[in-house]
Amino acid sequence: MPTERITFPGHTGDPLAARLDLPDGPVLATALFAHCFTCGKDIPAARRIASRLAAMGFAVLRFDFTGLGHSEGEFANTTFTSNVADLVAAHDDLAGRGMAPAILIGHSLGGAAVLKAASQLDGIKAVVTLGAPFDPEHVTHNFADALPEIIEKGVAQVDLGGRRFEIGRDFVQDVAAGKLTPAIGTLKAALLVMHAPRDAIVSIDNASQIFLAAKHPKSFVTLDDADHLITNPSDAEYAANVIAAWVRRYVDLHPPAPPPGAPEGIIRVTEADPDGFLQDVTSGPNHHILADEPKAYGGTNRGLTPYGLVSSGLGACTSMTMRMYARRKGWPLTGVSVDISHNKVHAQDAETAVNNRVDQFERRIRLEGPLSEEQRKRLMEIADKCPVHKTLEAGAQVVTTLID
Repeated sequence: MPTERITFPGHTGDPLAARLDLPDGPVLATALFAHCFTCGKDIPAARRIASRLAAMGFAVLRFDFTGLGHSEGEFANTTFTSNVADLVAAHDDLAGRGMAPAILIGHSLGGAAVLKAASQLDGIKAVVTLGAPFDPEHVTHNFADALPEIIEKGVAQVDLGGRRFEIGRDFVQDVAAGKLTPAIGTLKAALLVMHAPRDAIVSIDNASQIFLAAKHPKSFVTLDDADHLITNPSDAEYAANVIAAWVRRYVDLHPPAPPPGAPEGIIRVTEADPDGFLQDVTSGPNHHILADEPKAYGGTNRGLTPYGLVSSGLGACTSMTMRMYARRKGWPLTGVSVDISHNKVHAQDAETAVNNRVDQFERRIRLEGPLSEEQRKRLMEIADKCPVHKTLEAGAQVVTTLID
């Protein structure tokens, strides 16, 4: 999936660094992602969620707030209000590119920021928060020991996750005044609150307060055992899948027309985890599955194996072919079940006496309904007429081209 590196002016005019993750096919909708407090656009949770959403047809812009990551400006001079202003600037930049976002996604303090920003932006249909605090002032517990110095001197160096940051008095005073209740209560977009019950940084009570303050439509989905930073790839993947499924109820996802000459019926397989074997398998905007390898072979066991996908194609085609024939004949077939197993077996060539390993698919079929023996026999014959069966038995030619 392509990722564009872009910059846009933030609330003070300083260039902010961003990545625009794009789908390989048509863009169904655009989302704007706000990262957690003192994090950045490249934190694993942001990168993984954006990547997974892009694989499902969404364009996602994630950027570094002023003074963080690769963005310019002084972090010590920023506030919660300035973060909201940066979000508005990001929204306006996307709109200027003809990609006005309909979805806001915020992680931790970024979640509070998207709740605040939503009322200032046009066209927002859905807002998602991940581990967000109900009270922005909640973040000050991360540097509570330094608060007296910040108030007295105006600024202090604090250690956050092993990194040193300057926190200013304006930030502390601004988050103290940044009440979200009015913004949440007047939210004119659907709201999805996602939170982990065991979040040790922002307690689950915050999710309850956000949810209760919002009007319908609103939804809550637990992130179960996820930590606050959503460091586990499977938790980020789950969050992305839920967001993609949920948002379809509230955002018009009809894709634009494909470019002239675009081929139909293409299955696109894209690497989803370069450290393992997880693959995104998509067919157009509506169909998405995962492929993987078992843990014993270095995978994460989150999807069918490649041979499992081949076997499923044979099983599905077999069942469909039999159903089609029985329906045409008006036979009382009430159910079909096909079990497929795949093995490598030895087969000897009669002419050369060479013993080669070949693929063998064992197919076990169950037919339900008051069928006669003749009907059952005929349906078993029809199973061999399945197009995928014929392809596997006849062999196929694979033509490969390298695309620049």
